[in-house]
Amino acid sequence: MFDVTALDLARFQFAFTVSFHIIFPAFSIGLASYLAVLNAAHYITGRAVFMRLFDYWKTIFAVAFGMGVVSGIVMSYQFGTNWSVFSDKTGPILGPMMGYEVLSAFFLEAGFLGVMLFGRSRVGPGLHLVATLMVAIGTLGSAFWILSVNSWMQTPVGYDINDVGQFIPVDWWAIVFNPSFPYRFVHMVLAAYLTTALVVSGVGGWHLLKNHRDEAARTMFAMAMGMLLVTAPLQILAGDAHGLNTLKHQPAKIAAMEGHYDGHPEGGAPLILFGIPDDEAEEVRYAIEIPYLSNLILTHDLTSPLPGLKDFPKEDRPGAEIIFWTFRIMVGLGFAMLGLGAWGAFSWWRGRLYDRHWLHRAAIAMGPMGFVAVLCGWITTEVGRQPWTVYGLLRTADSASPVDLPAVSTSLLAFIVVYFVIFGIGTYYLLHLMAQRPDQGDPEPVDGPTRAAGTAPGPAQGDDAKGEV
Repeated sequence: MFDVTALDLARFQFAFTVSFHIIFPAFSIGLASYLAVLNAAHYITGRAVFMRLFDYWKTIFAVAFGMGVVSGIVMSYQFGTNWSVFSDKTGPILGPMMGYEVLSAFFLEAGFLGVMLFGRSRVGPGLHLVATLMVAIGTLGSAFWILSVNSWMQTPVGYDINDVGQFIPVDWWAIVFNPSFPYRFVHMVLAAYLTTALVVSGVGGWHLLKNHRDEAARTMFAMAMGMLLVTAPLQILAGDAHGLNTLKHQPAKIAAMEGHYDGHPEGGAPLILFGIPDDEAEEVRYAIEIPYLSNLILTHDLTSPLPGLKDFPKEDRPGAEIIFWTFRIMVGLGFAMLGLGAWGAFSWWRGRLYDRHWLHRAAIAMGPMGFVAVLCGWITTEVGRQPWTVYGLLRTADSASPVDLPAVSTSLLAFIVVYFVIFGIGTYYLLHLMAQRPDQGDPEPVDGPTRAAGTAPGPAQGDDAKGEV
């Protein structure tokens, strides 16, 4: 009844597992940096609220980090089972890069994680802060190598092809720092920070609705709102630069994202806000357009030519029907994040940051939207790369293992069942942890350099009438 091939299921299986996986690193990258900031703030000021928040979020980080590791290991096996041809042809380049990620970044994270989680009373506040910084640097290092690998697949350079069709390295600097890598790395790291800021603001908003004088809730909410206000506009600028880079190296992807089936050789391309893309008919039905705006956004010029999907052979085009929408959801959520941060800044200016209940409800509603934006961005990136695994060089259809349909369907069904059970329970536990308010009282002795003059912790600090930050 359904014309489904083993290749289709192999693609869906990888998409399914990577969608589960990416939400955890996106959260843990930002959360590790947030923990480092909390630890440093406590070390400098001696305020107990920062350590209470650190202890609160470090448990959540540990669970998310563990779930990310497990889901990532499962993905790696698929390179051997479903994508062995891809692994063979790209192994001389991608294999060492994945090894560098493990040897440098992951070992750094794993080596200091135990000290960060359990070692404060044993190593002291200074070394504990160093351990937390190492974990944060390790998560960024992991993002560096993984994004470098993916970016090379999008914009391959610095390679040669040997007699058996393998990509072999010629220039490692060019491979690692390939043309799209800086843009993708910055875009992803900012996305991780936004994702974490939304979760923290949602949790802070939840607790402020219960008690708007809760010092820990106030502190986390104010920090998250500040992060949103700073990071959201930076992400919009980074996204614009990333779009210009993608137009240069993957113009067919941009055409699909914009819904441009017809090219505009003389410029003047309209921005299609909404519509229904139809790849078969090669048009966007019921399109709502703003004249010239797509040209202005993509090229910063009204007369620069823009290609359309019809300018590329049908077999080389990505499908517009999916990424037209995922791109718009991602962009729409980005501006919603900017609006939430601006609302928070306005409330802070009016001295009402902690008692605007609709702001807190909006923060709760936006709490998971960072994950949605990350998923939509990832789908846009990967579906827009089709029909290639290595852009312009190795097709997806030529990358799969010679595996029969029943074998792929059985493993896919097992993944779906196991993932929803295991990660469903893990997500429920994370939400349970977030629903609990941070501990009251000083969680550990504050001594030596961690005590700042005039900042003795106590209930009065949390209920300070001047706390309308």
